[in-house]
Amino acid sequence: MLTDRGGEYCGRADQHMYQLFLSLQEIEHTKTKARHPQTNGACEKLNQTIEREFYAVAFRKKLYSSIEELQYDLDRFMSNYNKERTNQGKRCKGRTPYETFIEGVELYKNKVYESRTEEATAENLLQ
Repeated sequence: MLTDRGGEYCGRADQHMYQLFLSLQEIEHTKTKARHPQTNGACEKLNQTIEREFYAVAFRKKLYSSIEELQYDLDRFMSNYNKERTNQGKRCKGRTPYETFIEGVELYKNKVYESRTEEATAENLLQ
């Protein structure tokens, strides 16, 4: 999991609920470098979009009676954002974020497979 260094994400695993959750789920947590907008820009842009297009609209249209109700609406918004809405940004190039992710997984698998095959070939040659 890649996050920024905000207090909502960082702390000691024995005292911080998010860190404890990641630890229990055996999820590796990496943090962006401080004062490096290259690594944090996409996260900031997504946060801006959620704030402008979801929260600003949702709180004008509806009075929420529970956090679960708000979470449900946010989950629906994020599902639409990830799977239905195209993005013209540098990485998506007119695809949805989900399509971009799936393509990245395939590229990653190919690269990992290729590098492992090359390593195995090199080991065989050394023997």
